[in-house]
Amino acid sequence: MVRKTKAEALATRNLLLDTAERLFFERGVSKTSLADIAKAAEMTRGAIYWHFKNKYDLLQAMMERVRLPPETLLEAPVENAPLQAMRDYAVKMLRDTATNPRRRRVLSIMMHRCEKNEDEAKALTVRQQAAFIDCTSHIRLCMTTAVKLELLPANLDTDKATTMYLALLFGLISNWLFLPDNFDLEADAEALTDAFFPMLHHSPSLLK
Repeated sequence: MVRKTKAEALATRNLLLDTAERLFFERGVSKTSLADIAKAAEMTRGAIYWHFKNKYDLLQAMMERVRLPPETLLEAPVENAPLQAMRDYAVKMLRDTATNPRRRRVLSIMMHRCEKNEDEAKALTVRQQAAFIDCTSHIRLCMTTAVKLELLPANLDTDKATTMYLALLFGLISNWLFLPDNFDLEADAEALTDAFFPMLHHSPSLLK
């Protein structure tokens, strides 16, 4: 048996990931088997098991090709311009979702095509929950830093403000993925984001 070069092995791995991404998007995770992926990629199941332990391992690798929104947020600086960091992140995530086909497919799989009754999906949910908890802490830090810098009211309820920010961002992404023709996510990214920040100053419901 001829041993594959590293480049050939990588090409095989990427083809399997591309095929899985397409089938998960079209059918959903629970309705796609490893045999389905092997057949669509014109490979054997042995080729899949050479690169991935099981369907969850393949799904995890597919997700890692697209950084999850909460995970990318943790890289944003907050010390000097916390509100700008939050705005830039939100606009970037909305636009990237609208314009990057791979991100769009992967987020669609996560939000709308990854059933919760499989062990693979449960394990993925744990990862998503951990990332979301970290994201929430980071946004709350942005909010409290902005209060300390007197960029936001001293009596702002930062917990509620954090909840509102995350609901806006992930709600817009989820709604657009569900019905993309309903609004123009790319064109409206800045306006939809900028509409949020005045509420932090003027909404009585967000003040203690």
